[in-house]
Amino acid sequence: MPRWVIPVIIISSLIIVLEIYAFQAIKTLTKNKLIKYGWLAFGALAYLNFFYVIFSSDRTSGQTRQFQWAAGFMLLALLPKLFILIVMFGEDVFRYIKKGISFFSSETTESVAGRRKFVSQLALGLAAIPFASMLYGIFKGKFNYKVLKYQLAFEDLPEAFDGFTITQITDIHSGSFDNKEKIQYGVDLINEQNSDMILFTGDIVNNFAKEMDPWIDMFSALKAPMGKYSILGNHDYGDYSQWETEADKKANFDAIKDIHPKIGFDLLLNEHRYIEKDGEKIALVGVENWGKGFKKSGDLNKASEGIQKEDFKVLMTHDPTHWDLKVKDNDFNYHLTLSGHTHGLQFGIEIPGFFRWSPSQYVYKQWAGLYKEFGRYINVNRGFGYHAFPGRVGIWPEITVIELKKA
Repeated sequence: MPRWVIPVIIISSLIIVLEIYAFQAIKTLTKNKLIKYGWLAFGALAYLNFFYVIFSSDRTSGQTRQFQWAAGFMLLALLPKLFILIVMFGEDVFRYIKKGISFFSSETTESVAGRRKFVSQLALGLAAIPFASMLYGIFKGKFNYKVLKYQLAFEDLPEAFDGFTITQITDIHSGSFDNKEKIQYGVDLINEQNSDMILFTGDIVNNFAKEMDPWIDMFSALKAPMGKYSILGNHDYGDYSQWETEADKKANFDAIKDIHPKIGFDLLLNEHRYIEKDGEKIALVGVENWGKGFKKSGDLNKASEGIQKEDFKVLMTHDPTHWDLKVKDNDFNYHLTLSGHTHGLQFGIEIPGFFRWSPSQYVYKQWAGLYKEFGRYINVNRGFGYHAFPGRVGIWPEITVIELKKA
């Protein structure tokens, strides 16, 4: 028996249960056949399309936009029904427990039917929230760029860099882009920050160098007087596609590295640069991807060769697990680390200064925003682009501006 059979059976069973409960909720509220069976038809088409795309796709193509849209509409059909299932199943459990306590119930048929109708209304009302949110996220939210600004003070920052500004972007994922006007707006917003330096922390494509071809002119227009620097992310190695030969994979990897100078970025491959201003300097360190459960090509020691321990250091590393496991308590003292990778899972709730939640927090200790431990900082940028799911819900695309201050 092929390994995929059991997972497909489990997923199909779950879908059937979800559809049964969702249909029951709709049927309780309306007798309109167009509504009742239209609901079923939308779900069936979304699921069939998703499985068709998975089983018919050429494995050498990696994750395509066709897959992303198929996944997006399947989630649009699936996720709201989880809310319906929770409410309706909860009502079933309550009803059977009540019957188990007493064989006799004074409840009339009308009261039971009335309660069922109310519960169905509640379930569908709750389901409408993620449905509307996901629709917005797919068509608007993924371009809802937010500029987040931080001012960080350090006692050992060289005087010349007091007020120095850094714009960080990450996770462009150009293979997912589908709207030039919106992407141009995001690029213009980066330039509007007028930062001294722009740093890009990895994942310029999904799989292939050619994905960036339509966007090179646009991103080459980014400007920063003190330079533009970049590193690689896990998607930049071509590991998520099947290759006919290792030579093909290497050629693609070389082409991805060549993108960076084409758009005016200095790609740091386990190396560093000194940024000099008014006779003083800070060290900019860039490592290749290093992540828990991902490629570990990053070599922090190699990248830091020639740097003095007392130098002020800004580290670019794509995956924040690197900071958590190898960097934050390193005696060499990396003052500020810039990462990306998590995307905040492109789904969550954030109320600035009050509350934030995302499934990403169950995978990554540092999943979005600014963190401080051992007197050192990491900023985990939520990403400029999007991947897998063709949208963003509550976790918006981010442009980070950090101002360094002398304490």
